Amino acid sequence: MLAFTSCEDFLDSQDYTGKNSENFPTTNEDVDKMVAAVYKSCFYGPFQGNNLEQYFSVANIMSDDMFGGAGLGDPWWQALDKLMYAQTNQMQDLWTYAYETIARANAALGVVDNIADEETRNQTKGELLFMRAYSYYYLVLTFNNVPFIEKAPETVAEAQVAPKQIDGKEIFKHIADDIYEATSIMPSYKYDGWQKLPFGKVTRWAAEAFLGRAFLFYTGFYGETSWPKTDGAIDKAYVSEKLKDCIENSGHDLLSDYRSLWSYSNQYTAKDYNYVNDMIDKGTCYQEGNKEVLLAINFQYQSAWSAQLHLTNQYGLFFGIRCDGNNQDDDRYHWRNTLTKEEIEAGKSLQDINPTSVYPFSTGWGCGTVATNLVNDWKRIEPNDPRLEASVLDMSKTQLDPATFSDAVELSMYHQKKITSVRSSGGTKYSWSIDAMGSDGNGNYQASNCTPLTIFRFADVLLMYAELEKDAKPLNRVRARVGLPEVPYSEEALRNERRWELAFEGSRWDDLRRWGIAAEALSKQTGQAMYNLGKKVTMDFSNYAARYNATKGFYRIPKAQIDLSGGVYKQNAGWEDDAANQFAGY
Repeated sequence: MLAFTSCEDFLDSQDYTGKNSENFPTTNEDVDKMVAAVYKSCFYGPFQGNNLEQYFSVANIMSDDMFGGAGLGDPWWQALDKLMYAQTNQMQDLWTYAYETIARANAALGVVDNIADEETRNQTKGELLFMRAYSYYYLVLTFNNVPFIEKAPETVAEAQVAPKQIDGKEIFKHIADDIYEATSIMPSYKYDGWQKLPFGKVTRWAAEAFLGRAFLFYTGFYGETSWPKTDGAIDKAYVSEKLKDCIENSGHDLLSDYRSLWSYSNQYTAKDYNYVNDMIDKGTCYQEGNKEVLLAINFQYQSAWSAQLHLTNQYGLFFGIRCDGNNQDDDRYHWRNTLTKEEIEAGKSLQDINPTSVYPFSTGWGCGTVATNLVNDWKRIEPNDPRLEASVLDMSKTQLDPATFSDAVELSMYHQKKITSVRSSGGTKYSWSIDAMGSDGNGNYQASNCTPLTIFRFADVLLMYAELEKDAKPLNRVRARVGLPEVPYSEEALRNERRWELAFEGSRWDDLRRWGIAAEALSKQTGQAMYNLGKKVTMDFSNYAARYNATKGFYRIPKAQIDLSGGVYKQNAGWEDDAANQFAGY
């Protein structure tokens, strides 16, 4: 009896050395560690599968502005473009890492009130709410009916119960709760060149931009006038107020030169790339973290292939120009910037000795080739728009023979300039990284891309505000930046402006769906010119409208997730017949 009593007095259930919900987080270091884990899952996790299973990529390829592209052995991308599938568990990583983000955010939100400083607590809580809402939002836009996990499980028994699959429209209420709270509590840190917060952090302004995007999608897609929360609703007036707050108080603004937004205009590349070399003297070359960017994903630079490849910019790799011979490096991707004495005497120009160069754009897997219907529409509707050349590389203007891309399919000879990998020098030595540009390093085409990827920028906020208020003034502010004349507000003008200004930035697909014009727009890809294995063909797929009407743009839930649920989770409409919806490739 004495022995047991003594032990009971001595033993204590309190953990004095480990982290638990009572003592974590308390320091700034604790906060940083907790939030970093959520960022890692949200923005970097899906690349661990070495694929394009992130919504930004999906939305680009599924829109009418891109073909699937890539190579003969890559039916995954071509299937995505056609609202079909090529692999049984295609899109599994998008699903997995979204739920990993949600689980980590739930756990962090359970202890976030331990942060003593109110300003730090509100900023941190806003970031966590944003990332949880961001993950659910893109889960719903991709799969519609998905499981909902409200909070971290408190017992082992709770953790063993599979969450229920619920209707996406219902999950939107919880997304509204999170983004409403985030925009209400986050501090109003004015843009200061990312001194107060590190570049890449979610800010109040990013949350307000996300609010606008999600509100427009929900009300447009579902035909509603407001966006329900679990208690009340978000109305147009609230969203307009928040977008106006961003426009007037954030410190963010449009850059004076549209080209400055894209990494090909950096100070090192601009010396050799004639299209942007005037920007050096103007002082308008590309800079990371510029005032137009509200939220971007930051990436690491690595000089060689690494197991940490998912922390580098794999968008640049996958959306890079396809090259034969296991990405063999050749003259197409360089620019010799000096002439020999003999060439000068012969009257040669730099263009004469670089006839097939696509410099400064670099090699990759060739996904998301630009659909010819976009270029045709752009030239017809807005023929004097300088954003076309700023956004699209016309490879037909070189002496490139499409046959040299001998293993590429759905090659249009148009390539986007915004999210592809970029090289830093025109000679035989080069680097893919802005950090290393101007150096003599060779870099690595898979690992050295580290240009940030913009998620939200100020021009999008202006256009969303214009759409909500039916106001031409913010729309024309965007047009004035590129020297285009003012236009009166109309639905057509707004839709065209979003298409040109935001091309290849991941918003077109959602716009088509919320405007109710997806089936018609997608169908315009059929019959468009492209090259398969070097031979000119046309896009031969007449089922775009039928596939969209059957699926409403929602993708196939990975079979593994349905199997893990014991068949409780149901497949989405339009995907019941696996054989009919599988794309075998070319």
